[in-house]
Amino acid sequence: MVFSDLFFLFVFLPAFALCYLAASWLDRRLSPDADHKSHTAQNTALVLFSLIFYAWGEPVYVFLMLFCVLVNYLAGLGIARQTGTARKWALAAGLTGNILILSTFKYLSFFAQQLAAVGIPVADPRISLPIGISFYTFQSISYLIDVYRREAPVQRRFGSLLLYISMFPQLIAGPIVRYNTVAQEIHDRHVTSRDVADGIYRFVIGLGKKVILANQLSEIADQFLAGGLQDLTTTGAWVGIVAFTLQIYFDFSGYSDMAIGLGRCLGFHFNENFRHPYCCNTITDFWRRWHISLGSFFRDYVYIPMGGNRRHQALNILVVWFLTGMWHGASWNFIIWGVYFGLIVTIEKYTILRVQRYIPAPLLHLYSLLLVVIGWGIFYFDDSTRMLQFFETAFAQTGVLHDFMTVSALTDNCWLWVTCVLFSMPLRSGAGNLLQRWTSEGGIARESLVFVTRLALSVVLLVLSVALLVGATNNAFIYTRF
Repeated sequence: MVFSDLFFLFVFLPAFALCYLAASWLDRRLSPDADHKSHTAQNTALVLFSLIFYAWGEPVYVFLMLFCVLVNYLAGLGIARQTGTARKWALAAGLTGNILILSTFKYLSFFAQQLAAVGIPVADPRISLPIGISFYTFQSISYLIDVYRREAPVQRRFGSLLLYISMFPQLIAGPIVRYNTVAQEIHDRHVTSRDVADGIYRFVIGLGKKVILANQLSEIADQFLAGGLQDLTTTGAWVGIVAFTLQIYFDFSGYSDMAIGLGRCLGFHFNENFRHPYCCNTITDFWRRWHISLGSFFRDYVYIPMGGNRRHQALNILVVWFLTGMWHGASWNFIIWGVYFGLIVTIEKYTILRVQRYIPAPLLHLYSLLLVVIGWGIFYFDDSTRMLQFFETAFAQTGVLHDFMTVSALTDNCWLWVTCVLFSMPLRSGAGNLLQRWTSEGGIARESLVFVTRLALSVVLLVLSVALLVGATNNAFIYTRF
């Protein structure tokens, strides 16, 4: 089940809302006083619906997730109860369990195929990849390390840890929510009408990004890149990969918006996952803006413990980027993609970042976008032969320059290209800051105008999204496969 699905929007979500409201009423009845509200019934409802949400597509893998939660629950208790070396062993056991689970289901087939390719007869287990395993495994690791570092209290209730790991708003495609971000809110959160309004608005914005923009871009990208590349022209190659560049941004950032919005409605405050990455000036800047939760995870749990900027900086960067590529998938193109960006970030540390203030900003922006688009070309093709064929065509080594299909893709979708470029820039956040400053200086009339404007925009986006979802054939989120 995904958010941009009619069943989710009109069956699952209303059913969950009704049950959650009933649970909230029950919690108020059970609370000893108004200052110490219980969340037991609400959390139970959230866990049950999260398990249903995950089991909708792959019921058997619910048991894998439950086993993962059990491993981390026991490891967390061990870390809390032990001292000295025993705490380290408990942490090591928990981390090993998480890595083994992830490696078995995500990388075992890949390693078997590589051994077979060099003449070592190893049977391919052909294990299917559980949806969202990379996300909830990394959240489990976050929990253990935060408890070990005493940055968050150990969770002594299995159900509460299950809630953190299985919470359906961010379960299958992030953002990666660090345990210390929501540890207190599991048992002590407050939801106001403003939270609900802001959360719904954020959800609808994300839905619009996904359905109105990303889904349309996917059709253009598939038109040029998904089939055979023998007839691909040079301009067609660039149109296709630019469409994918915009698609993956609006697809993934749209999901993150919906997750953050749903969390806000429930009283959870997830951190931002995107900050207009295509407005970057360097590749280093791009990765401070893209998938922020993954970048901060590797920074805090891998890069800094390895030495960070203090020693072996270049090696630390390359290791982090190799792991970043591996995290995205068990395929050589993801490894190459990770090393590609790792090398660029390393080179920038000793070159561009030192003289950046002397280089015109537009030139830096064009440089960054070109390297980002090339990177998405590596990311898109998991077949090395097709990848090489694509780049040969893109750089005019083979084929013809352009054709009518390319011109048609640009002219027939002019509204889409213009809208995507505009919404890749910080227009919405700038408008929001302006409105907030405007309403803070005004009265109820101005606040009412802002409310009506957001309500009207939400209704328009929802109606358009639902209309496009009726009969839609290409609606999967890209990052659910990671």
